[in-house]
Amino acid sequence: MTNKVTKEQERLNEHYTEKRKWLKWGPYLSERQWGTVREDYSANGDAWNYITHSFSRSKAYRWGEDGIGGISDEKQHICFAPAFWNGKDHILKERLFGLTPSQANHGEDVKELYYHLDNTPSHSYMKYLYKYPQDAFPYEELENTNSHLSKKDPEFEITDTDAFKDNRYFDIFIEYAKSNEEDICIKLSIHNRASESAFIAILPTLWFRNEWAFGLIDPKPDILLMAQNSEMGIAKVTDSRTGNYNFYFDKPDQTLFTENEDNFVRLYALANKTPFVKDAFHDAVIKDNYDIFKSKNNGTRFAPLYRATIEGGKVFTIRLRLSREEIPQPFGSDFENTFITRISETDDFYAQLCHSDNEDLKNIQRQAYSGLLWSKQFYYIDIPSWLKGDPGHVPPPASRLKGRNSDWLTLNNEDIISMPDKWEYPWYAAWDLPFHCVALASLDAEFAKRQLILLLREWYMNPYGQIPAYEWNFSDVNPPVQAWACMEVYKIDKEKTGIADTQFLERVFQKLLINFTWWVNRKDRLNNNVFEGGFLGLDNIGIFDRNNVPGNGILEQADGTAWMGMYCLNMLDIALELAQTNKTYEDLATKFFEHFTYIASSINQIREGFEGSWDEQEGFFYDVLRMPDGGFIPLKVRSLVGLTSLFAVHVIDKSLLEKVPEFYGRLKWFVDYRQRNDDYQVIENPGNKEKILLSLAPFKRLKKVLSALIDEKEFLSCAGIRSLSKIHEKPYTINIGGYDFGLHYEPGDSETSIFGGNSNWRGPVWMPMNYLIIQSLEKYYNYFGDSLQVEFPTHSGNNLSLRKIAEALRNRLIGIFTRDDKGNRIVNGQDERFNQDPHFRDLVLFYEYFHGETGKGLGASHQTGWTGLVADLIRRKND
Repeated sequence: MTNKVTKEQERLNEHYTEKRKWLKWGPYLSERQWGTVREDYSANGDAWNYITHSFSRSKAYRWGEDGIGGISDEKQHICFAPAFWNGKDHILKERLFGLTPSQANHGEDVKELYYHLDNTPSHSYMKYLYKYPQDAFPYEELENTNSHLSKKDPEFEITDTDAFKDNRYFDIFIEYAKSNEEDICIKLSIHNRASESAFIAILPTLWFRNEWAFGLIDPKPDILLMAQNSEMGIAKVTDSRTGNYNFYFDKPDQTLFTENEDNFVRLYALANKTPFVKDAFHDAVIKDNYDIFKSKNNGTRFAPLYRATIEGGKVFTIRLRLSREEIPQPFGSDFENTFITRISETDDFYAQLCHSDNEDLKNIQRQAYSGLLWSKQFYYIDIPSWLKGDPGHVPPPASRLKGRNSDWLTLNNEDIISMPDKWEYPWYAAWDLPFHCVALASLDAEFAKRQLILLLREWYMNPYGQIPAYEWNFSDVNPPVQAWACMEVYKIDKEKTGIADTQFLERVFQKLLINFTWWVNRKDRLNNNVFEGGFLGLDNIGIFDRNNVPGNGILEQADGTAWMGMYCLNMLDIALELAQTNKTYEDLATKFFEHFTYIASSINQIREGFEGSWDEQEGFFYDVLRMPDGGFIPLKVRSLVGLTSLFAVHVIDKSLLEKVPEFYGRLKWFVDYRQRNDDYQVIENPGNKEKILLSLAPFKRLKKVLSALIDEKEFLSCAGIRSLSKIHEKPYTINIGGYDFGLHYEPGDSETSIFGGNSNWRGPVWMPMNYLIIQSLEKYYNYFGDSLQVEFPTHSGNNLSLRKIAEALRNRLIGIFTRDDKGNRIVNGQDERFNQDPHFRDLVLFYEYFHGETGKGLGASHQTGWTGLVADLIRRKND
């Protein structure tokens, strides 16, 4: 299916054919650079306390920059973001505030209100909203109150303070509109939502990331004040790498220049070489003392300063413009016309993605997509340099050479990457990113494809074939969903354009073969086609940390094995697609079909010396702990671990098999061979004339798993499928080697500290897993059709096809965000302000996970990354 080519699509076409660089500038600033591993040079690896929120205003970062609603070029040489001061805070508001794991009761957590309202794939138009209190920001109250809360207490949020009482806050809208790829119009609109006048200072700040102090560039770049008149000012931006720019700004009350360099006095109690340090604006504005700036007209950090007292209900606007070319009248009629045009083009672009007449659905989908696009970030780390340190700086401790990530010497990342959440998780994650790409594919399939290729490149994936997990431990193991995402993105792109990009599939397939081999060689220690993997992205889902198995045992994981079964089928799917035009891939299709058969046999069977994951009496797949004495201990926790068996399903249409005769012949021989030897059969009905079903769960077992899946007393909630069965309201405990281990159903925030306690897989609903469940149900329906009817919910007597059940689950997930008949969204819980206030009720936050009983949003509040999949669910609902 093809759509008309919009202006936005034309820009993307120009960019990807290298005619114009529309993506050179974008929302690439992090929302938190402090507290990250890449900025950590401590002796003990305590990243959160090496550069704190307090130190961040004084410390020049090494590997990136952060800001509120900011932008940068693609290599983050030049950065822009606004800063604010309400006349009462002890610091400027330059970056978002949040608590570290040691300060909060459920791990790190941003304590601000901000929203990613609009964005296009080329970033031709972007809109961001920050809500800034007019009274003193409650830094201490948030820290002190949260520090006294237990794991069982709800988090204390900024909305629990009086920060927004009587609407005493500013709605600050930050907008960008590109006149062309090197000409960016910027507009700041500050709305006073209170009834009385209020003061605010605004510092739209332009600066260079500090590379000179680390010996990376010479000469040092510069921003120079050129001229000012009664209407505007001009600064010249000079940089040998990016080229020169002109920065235009409405006439300010003052212009301030400093250097983006360390404040040695504040950080180290050492003398500064110059008073012009990174945080110089703070003292000047707060103390109203600008003496040192009177003769300073250049630097690497610049801000025009605006002081405004805004009447209640009124708005104050500032215009700025960053352009390669000199513009005689930068704020002429073309400035506002650029915004009008780009907004109209943005509307046209999104109109093709949501065909519903429901304005609420359109709003949810657009904000979800916008959040995905705002979550792009410049990510930079070079492990050899990071380990050794920089010339002219104190060398890192010797222990660093054998510490965190020290075995990833080939890793050198310097790219724009889609982040899970640019405050809570401002680093890429190997299994989050593929889900992002599936959601992004409808917006910008080329970007999605390039992201998937990127993770498989030599400067990411190590020589042995492991894909880096995330910066806290690149060696952690995450579910292998890359092949699935590659095929999904390929299909979405093909459906949209009518073009089969087999070159993309071939390119990723070669690298995925290497990664698949790494899994087989490293995570199947006993060579029995049953896989380990550790926590596999599910943090606290086990009764113990699955990276540290008790009793010197080997944890044979139902989910690890199911993920590998799914991996086989994904690779089979890709190989069969490629084999239609290149017969070479038939051999590889055969390999993955046979390997899937072996994995399905292992997880389902019990034979001498081996116990499978299936429990016939309880009708579920479980992890099995193999002990050193040869004994087996099944860990009977009913969770997503067992439900992942549903993900390993694939249907092959026999009309496709006619195009790959060698593969089909081998398949029939292999099935016949295993029948003769009385081996496990993965194809239960090989005589089906139309289709072949490959399923990790045999039919009888599938029905039992489905019964648990859609049982309201187990996994089915009002908001989708829970991560842990509700039957564990009664705690599950087991003794292993003299130690007791256990868990219980926790539908809200985590009550444990496993993996920092900031995520919870013991009850809440998670969007990506539900997305895969829905897709699996649709695949089973593709095979069984209406012949398979299942009670929905279980025990209700209401029989539905699997397609209808998939639709019902899709509606429950979308329903997390939609308004009910009273105007409330369950994602907001009972918060009347979020649900009813006209300045809040249309704003949507895309949380990390959702309460297993109520659907209220929990965890990271801007994890549009994989929760952005709801946008794709809406798209598919209306197609």
